[in-house]
Amino acid sequence: MELLSNKLRPKKLSDIIGQSHLIGENKILSNMVKNQKIFSFILYGKPGTGKTSIANAIVKELNKPARFLNATVNNKKDFDIAIEEAKMNGELILVIDEIHRMNKDKQDLLLPYIESGLIVLIGLTTSNPYHKINPAIRSRVQIFELKELTLEEIARGLKRACESLEGIQITEEALLYIAKLSSGDFRSALNLLEVSYYSSSDKKIDIDLVKSINSKPVFFHDKNEDGHYDVLSAFQKSIRGSDVNASLHYLARLIEAGDLDSIYRRMSVIAYEDIGLANPSIGPKVMAAIHASELVGLPEARIPLGVVVTEMALSPKSNSAYLAIDAALNDIRTGNTGNVPNHIKTSSTTYKYPHDYKNDWVYQEYLPENLKNRKYYNKKNNKYEDNINKLWQEMKGEK
Repeated sequence: MELLSNKLRPKKLSDIIGQSHLIGENKILSNMVKNQKIFSFILYGKPGTGKTSIANAIVKELNKPARFLNATVNNKKDFDIAIEEAKMNGELILVIDEIHRMNKDKQDLLLPYIESGLIVLIGLTTSNPYHKINPAIRSRVQIFELKELTLEEIARGLKRACESLEGIQITEEALLYIAKLSSGDFRSALNLLEVSYYSSSDKKIDIDLVKSINSKPVFFHDKNEDGHYDVLSAFQKSIRGSDVNASLHYLARLIEAGDLDSIYRRMSVIAYEDIGLANPSIGPKVMAAIHASELVGLPEARIPLGVVVTEMALSPKSNSAYLAIDAALNDIRTGNTGNVPNHIKTSSTTYKYPHDYKNDWVYQEYLPENLKNRKYYNKKNNKYEDNINKLWQEMKGEK
């Protein structure tokens, strides 16, 4: 039996749910179809936002030769066949799902035909094409981002879908609950609606029935795709911004996905990049929390992780050391180096041993001659850096 999500796949752009920035009166994609002239483009967005539906609708409305391929499943021979078909017809709309996975051989094969216009490419991807798509392909296409569907848009689409389910009786509460569970994924919402319909003995759907099937929100979190990195980015930025509640929210999402390795790596970076010298003890504390989490595993790992993330969010912040090493690296990478001063070379006989002097410090130049006034480290205003800088000044005999 055909799934409801496939059965209801739009046959024209006006049937698409959402994406009003691209579809509708005087909007880009609608005007292209109206003018019977389509150019190569890539659609990217989260699952269930309508990428495949839009491609299908465009192909059906234009009524031009088309072929649908998947960059992962279809081999080079399938792409060769598509090119021959394009040559025979004089033009071909080639829809490629998961285009971010298309290997170099396939890309090189298609490039000249996309360039000439023989093949009109419609690429579909959940990954940001600015990061994942070969620049040679990217420069030959337009890129359109699909927006996550709103709760109202999904509810409207579900009501339309109910018209195709004979005898269905669904409460408004249940319909809205399904929409909320989908977290912006319309395909997920349709699938849950269909399962609920066929799970009912009398075709009546209430919120209790839906909850008995699925009570867990479906949030986009694929560790191989952009959604995963969005959550990690939000996790780091929330800690950096000292928002403890948001930090714990994104930690919870990562824990729920079971992605401990990404949590460990990101916390280790945050400890030194964003907190740094403002709370130097946080680095060892993060490592201790990671060690404890590895010992106990999930679900108990949430406890040490929650404790250390709470402290990270509440800690004072400093990126002074992070900026300092980046400034030093920039000098090296741009060739701004110079020779090591003679008095600190291995063979030097004029080196002054600091421990032989008062406060274990003596003035001498350590940087190369052309960098001797270079300043990489700039203190931030926090208690720890204030203290170590005060001690440093006292060591040098400064007030």
